[in-house]
Amino acid sequence: MTGHAAPIDRVLREVDRAADEIVAFTSEMIRIPTVNPPGEHYEDCARFIGDTLRRLGFEIEYFAAEGRPEHTARHPRLNVVGTKHGTRPRPTVHLNGHFDVVPAGEGWTLDPFGGTVRDGRIYGRGSCDMKAGIAAAAFAAEAIRRAGVEVPGTIEVSGTVDEESGGFAGVAWLAEHGRLSSLRTDYCIIPEPLNVDRVCIGHRGVYWFEVAARGHIAHGSMPFLGVSAIDGMSHVLQAVREELIPALAARRTAVPVVPDGARQATINVNGIFGGQPVDGIQTPCVADVCRAVFDRRFLLEEGFDATRAEVEALIDRVRGRMPQVSYAVKDLMVVHPTRTPDDSPVIAAIESGVQQVLGRTATRVASPGTYDHKHVARIAGVPHCVAYGPGELEQAHQPDEYCRVDDLIASTKVLALAILDLTGK
Repeated sequence: MTGHAAPIDRVLREVDRAADEIVAFTSEMIRIPTVNPPGEHYEDCARFIGDTLRRLGFEIEYFAAEGRPEHTARHPRLNVVGTKHGTRPRPTVHLNGHFDVVPAGEGWTLDPFGGTVRDGRIYGRGSCDMKAGIAAAAFAAEAIRRAGVEVPGTIEVSGTVDEESGGFAGVAWLAEHGRLSSLRTDYCIIPEPLNVDRVCIGHRGVYWFEVAARGHIAHGSMPFLGVSAIDGMSHVLQAVREELIPALAARRTAVPVVPDGARQATINVNGIFGGQPVDGIQTPCVADVCRAVFDRRFLLEEGFDATRAEVEALIDRVRGRMPQVSYAVKDLMVVHPTRTPDDSPVIAAIESGVQQVLGRTATRVASPGTYDHKHVARIAGVPHCVAYGPGELEQAHQPDEYCRVDDLIASTKVLALAILDLTGK
């Protein structure tokens, strides 16, 4: 026991000594407004992360998402991966964080891209979700180096793009091109903000789909000569509200999804459009097309095939209520649920770190929304992946978003101990 305690104590002390650097790194990343959409300043942020990782002793690689339609000259999708080799090439522990952030929105009382540090909190868009997590990952590895502890395996830290829009030019691209793969990666930790004493073992599934209703255009003064697609869509919305939502509310997953309301299957109308633009010049027409986009979150126990079949059956029932309207369902995005094996070493490593650093038992949770775990599990083929990092889940995408400094330092310590555990040190 004594032989293990000394290096652990040294590593934890080095995290404390680096606290100001960790906070400063987080603040500087926040000041780079990597807003998605459209994907602003991605290259600036990737280079900044890369330069910092290089200063911390990592070998740096940059990966432009060539072949992705969102990767353009105006908004290049650039990912960065830092590698630190130990005394042996394996096991490899990969810590991944996305540096894109959602738009600031309204309601801020501070500069959303100011990186303000006040009263023990770092404020700014992306402070919680999840630039603090990137800082925790980088300095977890750095604390091990500064403590003079050699690890048997390899440590990787990546900063990737577009998680907020699906991650297809980020982690998915790295996985598709073999840079993140079970052939070279043993464990993956994604420092998303699920609260500092919780380890996230997966997420629900997502089915985004569009329903298009088509009627017949006519002059607005003679609507009886047309067929309103908006009226047709109203039958879909009614069926969703009166038939589908009650059915979904009765289904609950055994996966520990948080908050509690997300343990049931859900559906949300993301957007709807039909007829003339509301703010445009008035035109006297019966709407011949109405489109609605739905966000269906499905449970591991439901599966995608049954989820889609249920939507198709609902639309079939609606067709009989207004036969003059045609309906079509279009798949927009499908994300299957993920769950880390209960006996995964990466879960045990995080739980052990939380116990040592915080003195309490970590809670296993699953995310109500998806994150890049989906690509790590399904494309890279790495089953041993969890999310763990600083920040409170409820702060994500909020005005005056913040991350507590003490949570940032604590999670850096937990990640450092997890790295030591997973590499066999």
